[in-house]
Parts: sequence; structure tokens; C-alpha cells
Amino acid sequence: MTIRVCILTIVHQPFDTRIFYKEAKTLVQSGYKVTLIAQHDKNEIIDGIKIIALPKPKNRFIRIFGIGCKVLYLALRQHSDIYHFHDPELIPAGILIRLLGNKVIYDVHEDVPKQIMNKRWLNNDQIRIFVAFTVNIFEQIGALLFDKIVAVTPDIEKRFPKKKTLILRNYPILNLIDNVNPINYKTEKPIIIYAGGLTKIRGIKEIIQAMEYINNKAELWLLGKWESDEFKYECENLEGWNNTRCLGFISLNEVFQYMKIADIGLCLLHPIKNYITGLPVKSFEYMACSLPMVMSDFHYWKVLFEECALFANPYDSKDIADKIIYLLNNPNKIRKLGDRGRELIEEKYSWETESKKLIMLYNSFVK
Repeated sequence: MTIRVCILTIVHQPFDTRIFYKEAKTLVQSGYKVTLIAQHDKNEIIDGIKIIALPKPKNRFIRIFGIGCKVLYLALRQHSDIYHFHDPELIPAGILIRLLGNKVIYDVHEDVPKQIMNKRWLNNDQIRIFVAFTVNIFEQIGALLFDKIVAVTPDIEKRFPKKKTLILRNYPILNLIDNVNPINYKTEKPIIIYAGGLTKIRGIKEIIQAMEYINNKAELWLLGKWESDEFKYECENLEGWNNTRCLGFISLNEVFQYMKIADIGLCLLHPIKNYITGLPVKSFEYMACSLPMVMSDFHYWKVLFEECALFANPYDSKDIADKIIYLLNNPNKIRKLGDRGRELIEEKYSWETESKKLIMLYNSFVK
């Protein structure tokens, strides 16, 4: 008998790397019938995954209440055996689905209460505390009812019942990366690359400012979507922008094409609570592409990535520039760090290894 799985999200895009390329495709390859309900422009089937399209909500209120109700209706119509949802906004729907006797998995990408404390659109500390407290209560109620919790990091795992919680890390899909060819592009300068959201708390301003000290010794490539037009304008007026090239938001395959011709990868997130013990996906992707890294000097990262990265104060552009210049002046160090990063991916940090835990989880439901 084919087991039917319904994956739900109202926050993430349908082709989110974790949701679509990792979890959904792994389940399809293992014989499960997968339906994905997410924001999309049409219903379609891609790579064996049935996508049911949701409209894009006009605001957060509609996303939480209006779209949430529609997701619940569409999910129940699938008559699936297992429901796997990815957003805290869907906890009420998940609880109702569980109370109707269905198997439910809650996939936790972030420590949401901590994340809320850094939400800029909540411009009042008391409101942030109240919302974070409320979300935490909902998550703990859900944790008592849901069959399983899937956590991205050990830090998130600690917030939920140990017997119910599985750590499923966001490691890169090695096979996908290895099947991508480098982009056909020639440049006389070394390439420093950053891939991810172009936001203040991800250190983009400091990275561009560092290029002022590096001057014409290298070129910075930014791959990602700007958080706002105002922040983009602010960055474009920095002196380091003269040595910066912004490629915008591009597909996952294209990101790897650019990474494969780069020389150094950057991950200089600001030390907010969710980041200092997080596992940055792009860092593992840099490693898979044999790139040495310059990273934020968080203690957790210095232990985890000590063999394949140098570390800098993410608020100090001069310190960032010094670490980059050191690598540019020492090609043997670039090669050593890059090769070791690739070895670590092959040994223990690939999705091919991590996905076995997902299948074991699902097979336990079948048994």
C-alpha cells in the first residue's frame, strides 16, 4: 500500500530547499506519495510531487487566519496518512488534524520565540515578549499532541520532548551540487562570494565595507534578495560597492554554478540569539564546493568549522578584510581549508547521510 504524505507551508516557497529538494523528493524516491500545499501560481506535478497552489496573502493577518483555514480545508481533502507542516502559524491547524486521528509531524526550522524578539516589524518590546510567550505556549501544547517534532539544530531540539524529537540537519545535497557545472565566466580578480538574504543582520553592510580595505585585490559577488529598497540604496552608496557585483536572487543550481568558480565564501551573521548556535546552510554549501570561509567568530562556529574557516568580528569590517586578505595572500591556505571542508561534507555533513533519519522516521509510522 502506498503511504500518502501531505506537506504544508504558508511561509516558505514551494521549491524551498529543505521542503522540496530534500524532504519531499527523498520521500518520493522512497516510495511515498507526496502532496505539497504551498504558495504557488498553479497546481502542478513536479518530480513526482503534487503541488496544490495557495494564493499569496496580502498581509500577516490573512496569512495566519485566512490562508491557514484554507490550508486546513485543502489538507483534510487529501485524506493523507501523514501530515508534515513547517510553520508555527499552522500549529492550530496541526492540532485539529491530530485531534481528527491523523499522524502529524511539526518541522521546526527556527527557535521561533527567540526569532520574534528580533522582529523589526514588532516595534514594541512588550509586544515582542507577549507574542514570543504566546508562540512558545502554542508550540508546547502542540508538542504534547503531535506524533513527532523535527528540529534543525540541537539547540532547537532542547525545547521539545526528547522522546518525540528528531534532529534533521539542513546539510547540502551533495549529488545535486556535484552534478552542476561551473558557470563559464573569466575574471582576473579573485572572487569572494556571499549567498543568502541581503539583510542587515546577515552582515551585508559590513561585508561591503570590508571591500573598501581590500580595494581592487578582489571582487565581491552577492547572490540573494534585498530585505528592502532602502537598505539596498544604503549599501550601493558605500565605498566598497565599487568592487561589488550584485547578481540578485537566482535558482539553487545557478548559485552552485557561481560558487564553483569563487575563491572564498562569506558567512558573517550578526550575533543574535538564533544565529550564534545555528547551522548556516550556505556554509555547508561552500564546503561542498571546496571553498574556504570567513565566518562570524561565534564560539559554536569556531569549534564546528575550525578546520575549514577563518573567523572575524562580524561588526568589524577591518577585521573581516584582514582575514580575506590573509587568504588571498596565502593560496596554499585557501586550498587546505577548502579541501578539508569538502572532506568533512563527504564524511558526515551531506543530506545523503542525514536523509536516512527521515526515512527511518516515516517507516516507523508505517510499522
